[in-house]
Amino acid sequence: MKTVLLSLILLFYSIGLLSQENNKEIIKVSTHDLTMVFTTSVNEKVLFQYFGDHLSDASAFPGKRFKEQPDNGTGYAPTLYPAYGGRYFLNPALKLTHADGVLTTDLVFVNQETKNLDANRIETIIRMKDTLYPVFVDVHFMAYQKENVITQFVTIKHQEKKALEVENLASAYLPLHAESYYLTQFHGTWAAEMQMVEEKLTHGIKRIESKKGVRTNQSESTSFLLSLNGPADEDHGEVYGGSLAWSGNFSLSFEVDECGVLHTLTGMNTFASTYHLLPNETLRTPEMVWTFSSSGKGQISRNLHDWSQKYALAHGDRLRLVLLNSWEGAYFSFGEKTITDMIDAAADFGVEMFVLDDGWFGNKYPRNNADAGLGDWQVNREKLPRGIDYLAKYAVDKGLKFGIWIEPEMVNPKSELAEKHPEWIVKSGKREIIPMRNQWLLDLSNPAVQDFVVQTFDEVIALSPNISYIKWDANRHVDNVGSDYLSAGDQTHFWIDYVNGLYSAYERIRAKHPEVMIQLCSSGGGRLDFGALRFHDEFWPSDNTNALDRVAIQYGTNHFFPAMATSSHVSPSPNHQTGMITPLKFRFDVAMSGRLGMEIQPKDLAGEDLSFAKQAVETYKQIRPVVQLGDLYRLVSPYGENGWASLMYVSKDKKESVFFAYSLKYHGRTTFFETKLKGLDPAKKYTVKEINKHSGSRVFWGDGQTFSGEYLMKAGINLTIGNPFESAVLLITEF
Repeated sequence: MKTVLLSLILLFYSIGLLSQENNKEIIKVSTHDLTMVFTTSVNEKVLFQYFGDHLSDASAFPGKRFKEQPDNGTGYAPTLYPAYGGRYFLNPALKLTHADGVLTTDLVFVNQETKNLDANRIETIIRMKDTLYPVFVDVHFMAYQKENVITQFVTIKHQEKKALEVENLASAYLPLHAESYYLTQFHGTWAAEMQMVEEKLTHGIKRIESKKGVRTNQSESTSFLLSLNGPADEDHGEVYGGSLAWSGNFSLSFEVDECGVLHTLTGMNTFASTYHLLPNETLRTPEMVWTFSSSGKGQISRNLHDWSQKYALAHGDRLRLVLLNSWEGAYFSFGEKTITDMIDAAADFGVEMFVLDDGWFGNKYPRNNADAGLGDWQVNREKLPRGIDYLAKYAVDKGLKFGIWIEPEMVNPKSELAEKHPEWIVKSGKREIIPMRNQWLLDLSNPAVQDFVVQTFDEVIALSPNISYIKWDANRHVDNVGSDYLSAGDQTHFWIDYVNGLYSAYERIRAKHPEVMIQLCSSGGGRLDFGALRFHDEFWPSDNTNALDRVAIQYGTNHFFPAMATSSHVSPSPNHQTGMITPLKFRFDVAMSGRLGMEIQPKDLAGEDLSFAKQAVETYKQIRPVVQLGDLYRLVSPYGENGWASLMYVSKDKKESVFFAYSLKYHGRTTFFETKLKGLDPAKKYTVKEINKHSGSRVFWGDGQTFSGEYLMKAGINLTIGNPFESAVLLITEF
């Protein structure tokens, strides 16, 4: 009898559990190849169940059991958006202080909404509220079907009577459980951006952050890779790619807890940033960009490149032009004839655009060096007596487009702008305003400064109807922060309001000037993130134009950002930043793996080098569609011990490919380069032709021969490159 009674009890208990599980709501966020899964019920926590390869059937997740915590007997179930409160002791996504002094938050599910915005984008909103206070948190997802990218951001609002102190507000939280975790991060400094390093995460918290306010990606990047159970491989293993679309202070937190679970939090840096949220006001986080691959990190890059070209890059469907920039060819020392001579030479080279860099403006305080004139956007009458329109028309008459440099967020102390508007300068009360590069920073939290930045862009564009390109620079970060515009109690809003003010200016400029090409520059790659990139056509990855250094810089950069937007210029030898002497062919071969440009005084080229440079520009135009619009496959890392680097681009239809290989050091007489190609169709036949040869020399024994795609990918090719700065470019076309 006792046995029967026990069986009935267990049966009813099981039925109760099954009923509860059946009442659970399953929320899926899916692309063609990826799926996120969450489960919940009304007035319960939203549980984070899964993020990985596509799942068509998620029905088993409501029954999933989690290991119980020994101290409290509760299931160890990661939530969608962990808030500080209850027994949660990890780094929280959300931390609030209510007007009554309560420090905790308890979020439960309200409802969810899914909308098909178009054939490629599905939006999902998961709405939550606090159990005691009228505080509402929505987590927004956008699933890009073809590109296999999922973006995420969070909004918070409340209906309390007084302001709510928002102290932590992450963009995204990702819990993972595996045997081990490997983090690939990107770090650097001026002239050495996006240097790649990988490490195994151990227990505790690994934190990557920036407090610079501007140029926040110069020393640490908002982009990272997480590989499970082993270091990240190009073609094998589970890898998550993440990139925070934010141009201000940020924080990336990776915490391995006592149970071996990795908790990843990404978002704005909480440093000195408490936000006093007024009733019915909404605060939105930056967007977090996610993708996943179970076949290595190469697919992570291809996903992000496809997505950014369509959704996070201006004019991502258009081929980029070959340009000559005046900076390293003229610096501040030029007159009208200097520029027209450079335009003549550019036209002779087959270059398609000329860009006039810094030094063209200022009259009371002429911009003859970096010490004066910044902020005074009048044409320097002494240098350019016939103005910008004369130069722009001169370029157009030669068959070139014309561009010009600006730096509208900064100002020299020695300028009319600084004299006229001291209240626009970022400063901390009566403390000294610390110059950097002889500049002060304008306060973009102030709407009047935002108006000035937009007006500056408008007025510079109005200098000539023939201006079609703007190089937008930013050459300092924030220190001794403070705003004359913000109230004393809201000074901590500066870090958020500055970036939102910048984005507001960008949006207004893009609405007025949708066709203008804009380059993203910030002392090189100091503002390289998807938040800023969406307003720009391309970016300047580094002020360091030395070809050897650019191999590594661009290798790291192109893990996330596409080659078509990577401005890569041929510069003088010896290089102006490093003093290194490299062959012209090597410099061209490196620059041709991105958006080719020139940062040189053309008259310095002569004889055979001049002929080669002209031919190289024409060669690049032929391979440009594949390099700029094709899929990237990394073959040999410059971080390897053997001193070679190699990559290739393959057209979407796999009919054409361009291959690059570089020797980065001396390899000795008996060592040779060999690698297997990737991304081709094994069933196709391909003719392999060595291009961009200098002096007729050949390094590929099979030049002009035809091979099967299977052979090229399984047997590979070998090249006779072994001396420092030898290189090769191969054009691979369907036979």
